[in-house]
Amino acid sequence: MTLKIGFIGTGGIAKNHLSNLAKMEGVTVSSFCDIALERAEQAARQWPHAKAFTRIADMLDDQKLDGVYICIPPMAHGEAEESLTERGIPFLVEKPLGIDQELPDRIVELIKAKSLTTSVGFHWRYHDSTRKARQLLAESEAGMALGYWMGGMPMVTWWRVQQGSGGQFVEQTTHITDLLRYLCGDVVEVYAAYGHRVMQRKVEGTDVADVGTVTMKLHNGMVATVSNTCLLPVGHHVGLDVYTDQGILEIRGGNLKEIRKDRVTEYKGSTNAYFAEDVAFLDAIRTGDASGILSTYEDAIKTHKVTVAANESAVTGHPVKL
Repeated sequence: MTLKIGFIGTGGIAKNHLSNLAKMEGVTVSSFCDIALERAEQAARQWPHAKAFTRIADMLDDQKLDGVYICIPPMAHGEAEESLTERGIPFLVEKPLGIDQELPDRIVELIKAKSLTTSVGFHWRYHDSTRKARQLLAESEAGMALGYWMGGMPMVTWWRVQQGSGGQFVEQTTHITDLLRYLCGDVVEVYAAYGHRVMQRKVEGTDVADVGTVTMKLHNGMVATVSNTCLLPVGHHVGLDVYTDQGILEIRGGNLKEIRKDRVTEYKGSTNAYFAEDVAFLDAIRTGDASGILSTYEDAIKTHKVTVAANESAVTGHPVKL
C-alpha cells in the first residue's frame, strides 16, 4: 500500500520531513498547499505527479489523502486542523499548536469526537538519549530540573511579533517544556518573568520578549525553571538538566550525560529523531496502531497550556495554576 501524503506549508520544517519521506518505500507526496503558489509548485516539482494548491479545500477535494503534514507558522493554525478533522484525515502538525489556548481547546474536542490519529512535532521525545533518560529516571528520585534555550532570534517577520509566534517560550522553548513533561510529569503551576532588553531596539518590528525565566511546580512535587533568550549573537545552552538522588542527567539534543558520585557516563545519540517521528506517524496510518506516536494532539495540548500560562503570568505578574 502506497500512502498518499499532502503538505500544508512548504517552509524549512516541511523540507525536513520531505527529505525523510523521500527515503521511505510505500510513500508518495501528491499534494502541496501554500499561500504562495510558487512555493507550492516548487515543492511539487520534486515529486512525480504532485499538484500545487493555494486553498486547503481545493487540495482536499482533488484526491483522497491518507495523511497530511501541517507545517505552518503559529498564527496560521485553525483551518488546516479543522478541515482535516472534519474529513477524518490523520495529520502531523508542527509545534506550537497556536498562539493562544482557545483554538487548540476547540480542535482537541473535534479530534476526540472523531478518534482521529494525530501526531505533534515534539521530536525530542524520539531521541534515543531521551529514552535512556527515562530509564535512568525510573531508577532514581528526581527533585528539580533546569532547562535552557539560549540563542539568537530567527530573522523571520512573524517570529519577532507576539501575535505571530506567541513569543520564544511558546514557539521555541516549548521543546524544553515538553521534554520536562515527558521525563518528569505534568506541570500544575507556572510563574514567569520576561524582559525586553535589546532586540526591540536592534530589530525593527520586534515586540516579543528577548529574555525570560519560567518557574514551575510539578504534580509530583518537583520544581523546575526553564529560561530562554533570543538576544545572543551565538548559540549557547539548549537542553534540560535533571537533578536526582543518584546524580545529574544533562540532556543536550540527541546526547545524554549521566553524572554520578563515582563516574560520568556519556551516551551519544544515534537516532534521527525526525525520521523516527515520521516513521511512527506513517506506521500508525497504515496499521491503525498509534502506540508508536509519542506525542499526540491530546497530549501536546498539555505542553501548550504550560507555555500559554507562562505568557499570561509574565503579563499579570501572578502565578497561574493549571
